[in-house]
Amino acid sequence: MSSRPEILFPLFAEIDSLRGVGPKVAKALSAIDVSRPRDLLFTLPHSVVDRRKRETVKGARPSQIVTVEATINRHWLPGKRGQPHRVEVADSQTVFTLVFFRGDAQYLQELLPTGQRRIVSGKIDIYDGRIQMAHPDYALPVGGAEDIPEFEPLYPLTAGVSQKVMRKAAAAALERAADLDEWIDPGQKAKAGWPDWREALARAHAPDGEGTQAQIARQRLVYDELMAHQLTLGLARTKMRRSAGRSTAGDRRFRDKVFAALPFAPTVAQSRAMAEIEADMAEGRRMNRLLQGDVGSGKTLVAFNALLAGVEAGGQGALMAPTGILARQHHATLLPLAQAAGVSIEILTSQDRGAARKRKLEALAEGGIDILLGTQAVFQDDVAFADLRVAVVDEQHRFGVQQRLELGRKGAGVDVLVMTATPIPRSMALAQFGDMDVSVLNEKPPGRRPIKTAIIGMDSLEKVIARLREAIAEGRQAYWVCPLVEESEALKTFANAEARHAALRDALGADAVGLVHGQMPVEERDAAMEAFREGRTSVLVATTVIEVGMDVAAASIIVIESAERFGLAQLHQLRGRVGRADAESSCVLLCGQTLSGTAKRRLETIRGTEDGFKIAEEDLRTRGSGDLIGTVQSGLPKFRIADLAANGDLLDIAQSDARTLLHNDPDLESKRGRAARTLLWLMERDQAIRLIKVG
Repeated sequence: MSSRPEILFPLFAEIDSLRGVGPKVAKALSAIDVSRPRDLLFTLPHSVVDRRKRETVKGARPSQIVTVEATINRHWLPGKRGQPHRVEVADSQTVFTLVFFRGDAQYLQELLPTGQRRIVSGKIDIYDGRIQMAHPDYALPVGGAEDIPEFEPLYPLTAGVSQKVMRKAAAAALERAADLDEWIDPGQKAKAGWPDWREALARAHAPDGEGTQAQIARQRLVYDELMAHQLTLGLARTKMRRSAGRSTAGDRRFRDKVFAALPFAPTVAQSRAMAEIEADMAEGRRMNRLLQGDVGSGKTLVAFNALLAGVEAGGQGALMAPTGILARQHHATLLPLAQAAGVSIEILTSQDRGAARKRKLEALAEGGIDILLGTQAVFQDDVAFADLRVAVVDEQHRFGVQQRLELGRKGAGVDVLVMTATPIPRSMALAQFGDMDVSVLNEKPPGRRPIKTAIIGMDSLEKVIARLREAIAEGRQAYWVCPLVEESEALKTFANAEARHAALRDALGADAVGLVHGQMPVEERDAAMEAFREGRTSVLVATTVIEVGMDVAAASIIVIESAERFGLAQLHQLRGRVGRADAESSCVLLCGQTLSGTAKRRLETIRGTEDGFKIAEEDLRTRGSGDLIGTVQSGLPKFRIADLAANGDLLDIAQSDARTLLHNDPDLESKRGRAARTLLWLMERDQAIRLIKVG
């Protein structure tokens, strides 16, 4: 696996080595991530144009592409500057007009000589009751009709590259694609009716009118891309399972004290997840598990249970959060539970410096700290544990497979638990966390009441503020979320936190309203949040900095201003800041008077359900996997052909096939295994290649 198979060499040459691709075209293609013939092979047509010859344009629909043979009757030269050049032509049944808004008159007369017959192909429109074809795509002598494809693939383009150039370049790249040994299970391939790899490429780049053969071929290529990714995750999973681990089985002396101190019993889902995690930790291999739960489902308690099990076994635990705010929230939540159990717990962030940091590091290295909470500072080089047994990573979507594999470097055989409060659609979870076992929390703790969600226009702003004033008088607390920190030239119509903070101070009283946003100094931000937690302020105006990490039981109202500016996942997370106790809670979605169809669907989805998993699936359907990958799930590769929103069924098959292959041939040494190695090279899964090289 140390060198690329020779059969693939031609596909990884420079793109300008292809016939017809010069330096200028090569530079232009780089804008759409095409730099080698291999990239062109996986840049498939997005649609196809039917250019089969017809007898007449008569009866064609507006905007339909039509190809006909016609006689050139006459030219109407432009009478004034800016007027089009028109050419009257006649097919076998009707007369119509070719229109050119640009172009030299002499050239057009030579291209379309009066009295001659030409094959013309282009989009039909109706103007002033007459059929016309503006700027035909083709205008050729009858003898050149073979230069017009019956079915013309349409590729994604960039400035400086035409469809004709793309078609020729793709054809040249296809000439370099060799027949490869098959990596697909023969039974699966026969069942799906998939062609061989090279034939699949040829069909996908030459779709026909029906599109059936091209669609089947494209399906096979989607599977190949997903299979390569699932093999990568499977190899990481195998490596994790093979790596040395330790059995961590505590005696429950700390956990029993914690659960005795709780005012509630764990939910069935929490108990199930804790049992799954404890069973993993008790085995002699390293745990590599994802804990996925909706807002308010109690993930922190499940994670704390795992950390305590590590401490009971004589080791230490660490919990890493993405922000200092969330780390401090975890510390505030877990400190009383740790004290009840007699366990030492400490927090370490980038704010710790000098002597204070040195004292913490010394205590940690000597075993004086049982559980360390913090940001990525927890895993910096100078942080040494006496005996780290369990590492928990909270809300860290940016961690990919390689980072998860490296998390255990702070101890021998460290068990890894990754938590997320952002419900992930099944297909996204398989694609990003397919190397992990998964536990799901799909219940809320008892006593949590539904959150009433209302969509209200900005014309009712004063009524919302009046209702807020009444709620404050009743002793209730509220969040008011804005999409911006301060006024923006480009987004003047949308609320900003600083202006809203000033307006609410005037309306509700200066001492009643606090402000927090990401651009504030950490000390000021923490002070504002602490004042709100302690009830010294009744309303906290904020940006999405409170999306995670704020857990104030007394807060029962959240107003989200310009709600149409937020995505579904953000709206769900923000709404989850309330409804965290048994008081009746409400969420007000303040929005503009004119909403796009997409924005309206988003808001109605949030109003209609509190189920984060349903919301996540709708988000995937609405936005597509590309947007989700780009903004949140950046541990995922960007697929060239596959679409997780549309290809979830193929992802299931690919994961099953990858795991079966690796179970039967963990080192990919069989004939099919070696073919799978070629697939990994072809799809540039460097992580998988390294895993095979090092065993």
